[in-house]
Amino acid sequence: MKPIFGRGPSLPIRLALAVVASLVLIIADSRYHSFTEAKVYLNSLVSPLQYVANSPRLLLDSASSQLMSRQSLLAQSQRMEQELFLLRDDLLRLRHLEQENQRLRDLLGSPVRFDTRRMVAEIMAVDTDPFSHQVVIDKGSLVGVFEGQPVLNEQGVVGQVISVGKTTSRVLLITDTSHGIPVRVARNDIRAIASGSGQLDRLLLHNITRNTDIREGDVLLSSGLAGRFPEGYPVGRVSRVGYEEGQPFADIRVKPFAALDRVRYLLLLWPEPQVIDVDDAVASSAAEGAPQ
Repeated sequence: MKPIFGRGPSLPIRLALAVVASLVLIIADSRYHSFTEAKVYLNSLVSPLQYVANSPRLLLDSASSQLMSRQSLLAQSQRMEQELFLLRDDLLRLRHLEQENQRLRDLLGSPVRFDTRRMVAEIMAVDTDPFSHQVVIDKGSLVGVFEGQPVLNEQGVVGQVISVGKTTSRVLLITDTSHGIPVRVARNDIRAIASGSGQLDRLLLHNITRNTDIREGDVLLSSGLAGRFPEGYPVGRVSRVGYEEGQPFADIRVKPFAALDRVRYLLLLWPEPQVIDVDDAVASSAAEGAPQ
Protein backbone atom coordinates (compact mmCIF):
# COMPACT_ATOMS: atom_id res chain seq x y z
CA MET A 1 0.00 0.00 0.00
CA LYS A 2 1.40 3.37 -1.03
CA PRO A 3 1.26 6.35 1.35
CA ILE A 4 -1.19 9.13 0.53
CA PHE A 5 1.55 11.75 0.45
CA GLY A 6 4.68 10.78 -1.30
CA ARG A 7 8.03 11.81 0.04
CA GLY A 8 9.38 15.08 -1.37
CA PRO A 9 12.92 15.90 -2.42
CA SER A 10 15.64 15.45 0.13
CA LEU A 11 16.93 18.39 2.20
CA PRO A 12 20.13 18.93 0.14
CA ILE A 13 18.09 19.11 -3.03
CA ARG A 14 15.69 21.62 -1.40
CA LEU A 15 18.60 23.75 -0.29
CA ALA A 16 20.13 23.72 -3.74
CA LEU A 17 16.80 24.71 -5.31
CA ALA A 18 16.39 27.55 -2.81
CA VAL A 19 19.89 28.86 -3.55
CA VAL A 20 19.31 28.71 -7.31
CA ALA A 21 15.94 30.46 -6.97
CA SER A 22 17.53 33.16 -4.81
CA LEU A 23 20.30 33.75 -7.34
CA VAL A 24 17.75 33.99 -10.15
CA LEU A 25 15.66 36.51 -8.22
CA ILE A 26 18.72 38.59 -7.27
CA ILE A 27 19.97 38.72 -10.86
CA ALA A 28 16.51 39.53 -12.19
CA ASP A 29 16.11 42.36 -9.69
CA SER A 30 19.59 43.84 -10.04
CA ARG A 31 19.79 43.74 -13.82
CA TYR A 32 16.21 43.90 -15.02
CA HIS A 33 14.50 45.62 -12.02
CA SER A 34 11.71 43.10 -12.19
CA PHE A 35 10.59 43.55 -8.59
CA THR A 36 10.60 47.34 -8.28
CA GLU A 37 6.84 47.61 -7.86
CA ALA A 38 6.78 44.66 -5.51
CA LYS A 39 9.40 46.28 -3.28
CA VAL A 40 7.34 49.46 -3.13
CA TYR A 41 4.35 47.50 -1.85
CA LEU A 42 6.52 45.61 0.60
CA ASN A 43 8.01 48.87 1.95
CA SER A 44 4.52 50.27 2.38
CA LEU A 45 3.50 47.23 4.36
CA VAL A 46 6.63 47.29 6.56
CA SER A 47 6.77 51.09 7.21
CA PRO A 48 4.17 51.05 10.06
CA LEU A 49 6.27 48.46 11.85
CA GLN A 50 9.33 50.65 11.41
CA TYR A 51 7.51 53.64 12.92
CA VAL A 52 6.36 51.54 15.86
CA ALA A 53 9.88 50.23 16.44
CA ASN A 54 11.34 53.75 16.25
CA SER A 55 8.76 55.45 18.50
CA PRO A 56 10.49 54.62 21.86
CA ARG A 57 13.67 56.32 20.69
CA LEU A 58 11.72 59.38 19.55
CA LEU A 59 9.91 59.58 22.88
CA LEU A 60 13.19 59.33 24.83
CA ASP A 61 14.83 62.00 22.66
CA SER A 62 11.85 64.33 23.12
CA ALA A 63 11.74 63.81 26.89
CA SER A 64 15.50 64.37 27.18
CA SER A 65 15.28 67.57 25.12
CA GLN A 66 12.41 68.95 27.23
CA LEU A 67 14.22 68.11 30.47
CA MET A 68 17.40 69.86 29.33
CA SER A 69 15.40 72.91 28.20
CA ARG A 70 13.59 73.08 31.55
CA GLN A 71 16.82 72.80 33.53
CA SER A 72 18.41 75.50 31.38
CA LEU A 73 15.44 77.82 31.90
CA LEU A 74 15.48 77.22 35.66
CA ALA A 75 19.20 77.97 35.86
CA GLN A 76 18.76 81.11 33.76
CA SER A 77 15.83 82.24 35.91
CA GLN A 78 17.87 81.78 39.09
CA ARG A 79 20.80 83.76 37.67
CA MET A 80 18.50 86.59 36.61
CA GLU A 81 16.81 86.65 40.03
CA GLN A 82 20.18 86.96 41.76
CA GLU A 83 21.24 89.73 39.38
CA LEU A 84 17.97 91.52 40.13
CA PHE A 85 18.76 91.26 43.85
CA LEU A 86 22.13 92.94 43.31
CA LEU A 87 20.59 95.67 41.16
CA ARG A 88 17.94 96.43 43.77
CA ASP A 89 20.64 96.68 46.40
CA ASP A 90 22.49 99.17 44.20
CA LEU A 91 19.25 101.12 43.82
CA LEU A 92 18.85 101.37 47.60
CA ARG A 93 22.35 102.77 47.91
CA LEU A 94 21.86 105.21 45.05
CA ARG A 95 18.65 106.58 46.56
CA HIS A 96 20.44 107.16 49.82
CA LEU A 97 23.38 108.85 48.12
CA GLU A 98 21.09 111.12 46.11
CA GLN A 99 19.34 112.33 49.27
CA GLU A 100 22.29 112.56 51.62
CA ASN A 101 25.42 113.16 49.57
CA GLN A 102 25.50 116.95 49.84
CA ARG A 103 24.41 117.01 53.48
CA LEU A 104 26.58 114.26 54.93
CA ARG A 105 29.81 114.40 52.96
CA ASP A 106 31.89 117.23 51.62
CA LEU A 107 32.91 116.27 48.09
CA LEU A 108 36.52 117.34 48.45
CA GLY A 109 37.01 115.74 51.82
CA SER A 110 35.12 112.52 51.21
CA PRO A 111 37.04 109.28 51.67
CA VAL A 112 37.72 106.95 48.80
CA ARG A 113 35.52 103.85 49.11
CA PHE A 114 35.49 100.64 47.13
CA ASP A 115 32.55 98.38 46.32
CA THR A 116 31.63 95.99 49.10
CA ARG A 117 31.52 92.25 48.54
CA ARG A 118 27.99 90.82 48.33
CA MET A 119 26.50 87.36 47.95
CA VAL A 120 22.97 86.03 47.48
CA ALA A 121 21.83 83.31 49.90
CA GLU A 122 18.63 81.26 50.02
CA ILE A 123 16.59 80.45 53.10
CA MET A 124 16.61 76.71 53.85
CA ALA A 125 14.56 76.58 57.05
CA VAL A 126 12.56 78.81 59.39
CA ASP A 127 12.64 78.45 63.18
CA THR A 128 9.34 77.02 64.37
CA ASP A 129 9.65 78.55 67.85
CA PRO A 130 7.07 81.39 67.95
CA PHE A 131 9.24 83.32 70.43
CA SER A 132 12.38 83.20 68.27
CA HIS A 133 12.65 84.83 64.85
CA GLN A 134 15.49 82.99 63.13
CA VAL A 135 16.11 81.42 59.71
CA VAL A 136 18.79 79.12 58.28
CA ILE A 137 20.53 80.04 55.01
CA ASP A 138 22.57 77.94 52.58
CA LYS A 139 25.89 79.78 52.97
CA GLY A 140 28.55 79.16 55.62
CA SER A 141 32.18 79.65 56.54
CA LEU A 142 33.36 77.99 53.31
CA VAL A 143 32.35 81.17 51.45
CA GLY A 144 33.45 83.57 54.21
CA VAL A 145 30.23 84.09 56.20
CA PHE A 146 30.97 85.32 59.73
CA GLU A 147 29.05 85.95 62.95
CA GLY A 148 27.55 89.42 63.11
CA GLN A 149 27.41 89.76 59.32
CA PRO A 150 24.58 92.07 58.14
CA VAL A 151 21.82 90.48 56.08
CA LEU A 152 19.42 92.35 53.76
CA ASN A 153 17.00 91.73 50.94
CA GLU A 154 15.77 93.91 48.07
CA GLN A 155 13.50 95.86 50.46
CA GLY A 156 15.78 96.63 53.38
CA VAL A 157 17.53 95.28 56.47
CA VAL A 158 16.55 91.74 57.49
CA GLY A 159 18.89 90.80 60.35
CA GLN A 160 22.36 89.50 61.13
CA VAL A 161 24.21 86.18 61.24
CA ILE A 162 24.46 84.74 64.78
CA SER A 163 26.04 81.32 64.13
CA VAL A 164 28.04 79.88 61.26
CA GLY A 165 28.62 76.33 60.06
CA LYS A 166 30.63 75.07 57.13
CA THR A 167 27.80 75.25 54.60
CA THR A 168 24.91 76.84 56.51
CA SER A 169 24.36 79.78 58.85
CA ARG A 170 21.65 81.00 61.24
CA VAL A 171 20.26 84.52 60.87
CA LEU A 172 18.55 86.48 63.65
CA LEU A 173 15.78 88.70 62.25
CA ILE A 174 15.45 92.32 63.34
CA THR A 175 12.01 91.62 64.84
CA ASP A 176 13.37 89.13 67.39
CA THR A 177 13.03 90.48 70.93
CA SER A 178 16.77 90.10 71.51
CA HIS A 179 17.73 92.18 68.48
CA GLY A 180 18.39 95.92 68.25
CA ILE A 181 19.68 98.07 65.39
CA PRO A 182 20.88 101.70 65.51
CA VAL A 183 18.73 103.83 63.21
CA ARG A 184 18.21 107.46 62.30
CA VAL A 185 15.22 109.36 60.97
CA ALA A 186 15.83 110.30 57.33
CA ARG A 187 13.93 113.56 57.75
CA ASN A 188 15.91 115.10 60.61
CA ASP A 189 18.73 112.66 61.56
CA ILE A 190 17.33 111.88 65.03
CA ARG A 191 19.02 108.70 66.22
CA ALA A 192 17.45 105.81 68.12
CA ILE A 193 17.56 102.04 68.60
CA ALA A 194 14.93 99.95 66.83
CA SER A 195 14.27 96.82 68.89
CA GLY A 196 12.40 93.66 67.95
CA SER A 197 8.87 93.28 69.27
CA GLY A 198 8.43 89.55 68.75
CA GLN A 199 6.06 90.21 65.83
CA LEU A 200 7.26 89.93 62.24
CA ASP A 201 5.58 93.19 61.19
CA ARG A 202 6.63 95.46 64.08
CA LEU A 203 9.69 97.13 65.59
CA LEU A 204 9.72 99.38 68.65
CA LEU A 205 11.61 102.56 69.50
CA HIS A 206 12.25 102.63 73.24
CA ASN A 207 13.15 105.54 75.51
CA ILE A 208 12.02 108.26 73.10
CA THR A 209 10.77 111.32 74.99
CA ARG A 210 7.43 112.89 74.22
CA ASN A 211 8.91 116.03 72.70
CA THR A 212 11.15 114.18 70.21
CA ASP A 213 10.38 115.13 66.61
CA ILE A 214 9.34 111.74 65.25
CA ARG A 215 6.15 111.47 63.24
CA GLU A 216 4.06 108.76 61.63
CA GLY A 217 5.38 108.06 58.14
CA ASP A 218 9.01 108.89 58.98
CA VAL A 219 11.52 106.60 57.26
CA LEU A 220 14.19 104.99 59.43
CA LEU A 221 17.60 104.17 57.96
CA SER A 222 20.51 102.26 59.46
CA SER A 223 22.79 104.81 61.09
CA GLY A 224 26.03 102.86 60.80
CA LEU A 225 26.79 103.24 64.51
CA ALA A 226 28.44 100.29 66.27
CA GLY A 227 29.85 99.23 62.92
CA ARG A 228 27.53 96.26 62.50
CA PHE A 229 25.16 97.46 59.77
CA PRO A 230 26.28 99.72 56.91
CA GLU A 231 24.86 103.23 56.88
CA GLY A 232 21.89 104.27 54.81
CA TYR A 233 19.92 101.04 54.33
CA PRO A 234 16.13 101.23 54.84
CA VAL A 235 14.92 99.63 58.06
CA GLY A 236 11.27 100.61 58.39
CA ARG A 237 8.59 103.30 58.47
CA VAL A 238 7.03 104.75 61.64
CA SER A 239 3.47 103.42 61.79
CA ARG A 240 2.34 104.79 65.16
CA VAL A 241 3.39 107.50 67.59
CA GLY A 242 1.34 107.38 70.78
CA TYR A 243 1.50 109.10 74.16
CA GLU A 244 0.03 107.75 77.36
CA GLU A 245 -0.78 110.05 80.25
CA GLY A 246 1.83 109.84 82.97
CA GLN A 247 4.39 108.01 80.83
CA PRO A 248 7.69 109.84 80.14
CA PHE A 249 8.34 108.04 76.87
CA ALA A 250 6.34 107.78 73.67
CA ASP A 251 4.96 104.53 72.26
CA ILE A 252 6.54 104.41 68.80
CA ARG A 253 5.99 101.48 66.47
CA VAL A 254 7.78 100.83 63.20
CA LYS A 255 6.78 98.58 60.30
CA PRO A 256 9.86 96.93 58.71
CA PHE A 257 10.32 97.48 54.99
CA ALA A 258 11.33 93.84 54.55
CA ALA A 259 8.37 91.45 54.48
CA LEU A 260 9.99 89.02 56.91
CA ASP A 261 7.24 86.42 56.65
CA ARG A 262 7.77 86.02 52.90
CA VAL A 263 11.51 86.31 52.34
CA ARG A 264 13.24 83.60 50.29
CA TYR A 265 16.49 85.11 49.07
CA LEU A 266 18.79 87.23 51.22
CA LEU A 267 21.84 89.36 50.56
CA LEU A 268 25.00 88.96 52.63
CA LEU A 269 27.27 92.00 52.96
CA TRP A 270 30.94 92.06 53.83
CA PRO A 271 32.58 95.08 55.51
CA GLU A 272 33.92 97.73 53.21
CA PRO A 273 37.68 97.64 52.72
CA GLN A 274 39.71 100.06 54.74
CA VAL A 275 38.72 103.65 54.04
CA ILE A 276 41.51 105.72 52.58
CA ASP A 277 41.35 109.43 53.17
CA VAL A 278 42.67 111.35 50.17
CA ASP A 279 44.42 114.09 52.18
CA ASP A 280 45.98 111.60 54.59
CA ALA A 281 47.20 109.45 51.72
CA VAL A 282 48.84 112.42 50.01
CA ALA A 283 50.43 113.57 53.25
CA SER A 284 51.71 110.07 53.99
CA SER A 285 53.23 109.73 50.52
CA ALA A 286 54.92 113.11 50.84
CA ALA A 287 56.35 112.14 54.24
CA GLU A 288 57.73 108.87 52.89
CA GLY A 289 59.34 110.62 49.95
CA ALA A 290 60.95 113.32 52.11
CA PRO A 291 64.74 112.97 52.77
CA GLN A 292 65.67 111.65 56.21
